[in-house]
Amino acid sequence: MLPATMVPGGLSETKPATPEIQHIVDQVKPQFESRENRTYGIFRAIVYKTQVVAGTNYFIKVQDSDTGYVHLRVFQALPHENQGPSLVSFQTGKTRDDPLTYF
Repeated sequence: MLPATMVPGGLSETKPATPEIQHIVDQVKPQFESRENRTYGIFRAIVYKTQVVAGTNYFIKVQDSDTGYVHLRVFQALPHENQGPSLVSFQTGKTRDDPLTYF
C-alpha cells in the first residue's frame, strides 16, 4: 500500500531542493533563457515536487533574481533513453510564497 502522501501519477509533497535538482535546473537554464530571450545571473532551485510518469516530471521553484521566482516543469526521461532533462513549461512572476502546483 502506498503512503497517504503518494498518489499514483499525483504530485509528491514539496521537498527542499537538492544538488541533483540544482543540476537539473542548471541543465535547463539555457532552454529557459532562450524562451525568455534574456539571461539570468541567479538561477537557484528552492523547492520541488515530482510526478512519476514514463519518466519523471519535476516541478521546481527557482529563484531568478533578488525577489523574483519562476516555476519550471522539467521532464526527465527514463535512464535507458539517454536523454537530458527537457524544459516542458514554466510560469514567471512567482513569489517565494506561491505554492508549487501542477501546470
